[in-house]
Amino acid sequence: MNLGVDAGYENAVLRRLDAARRLSEASVAAIRAAVREKILKTGPGEDLVCEGDRAEKIRFLLSGWACRYKMLEDGRRQIVGFILPGNICDPFIYLLSMTDHSIGTLTQVVYSELERPHFERLVATDATIAEALYCETLAEVSIQREWTINLGRRDALERVAHVICELFERLSVVGLVDGNSFAFPMTQTDLADASGLSTVHLNRTLQELRSSGLITLRDRNLTINDFQALSAAAMFNPNYLHLNRK
Repeated sequence: MNLGVDAGYENAVLRRLDAARRLSEASVAAIRAAVREKILKTGPGEDLVCEGDRAEKIRFLLSGWACRYKMLEDGRRQIVGFILPGNICDPFIYLLSMTDHSIGTLTQVVYSELERPHFERLVATDATIAEALYCETLAEVSIQREWTINLGRRDALERVAHVICELFERLSVVGLVDGNSFAFPMTQTDLADASGLSTVHLNRTLQELRSSGLITLRDRNLTINDFQALSAAAMFNPNYLHLNRK
């Protein structure tokens, strides 16, 4: 895939889909045109989708970080997944009557929004595009299975280390890692809500990862000092991310 000099905001989407299926130049052009049809921006702490909304639109995250989350009646939040640049928020969601979770922004985000007819035209353009989008959906399901294991069986240090390893791998494929470092804009509350820990316990866990020399976290930038050691601590195997082309 040749992105060319005019990839723009859609660069991450093209890289992510190309990691699932090799895109032709025609496929790249079709995705680029679809993504550019309607580009929106919003700040941090905003909901793009609320639980119970009608399932109508497909959103491509072009820059920034968002998350999927569920709220309990007493106000406690569980983050059930991170949405990173290049991810598509629920392809084929329009086949359901309503959404069963919320999607909120963690940073300022730029995203593209497609109505069902436009999205279906894109899927029909090329079988490779359709396959890449199906792979994106299946990968999300695989990630949810791994998160269930993370919350149910790993201890605090293993959970947090696993999330960091996952973020590193997912950001790498869209070109957002510099060596062993990447932007880490989420708050400790966000990371605690994703790992099922209190903020106090999360803070102690981060201190343990730092003191062991596994990570450096400074000015919202995270460096993995020894990826092999961090992966071993997390029992991390990236196969569930399905980032390698078949």
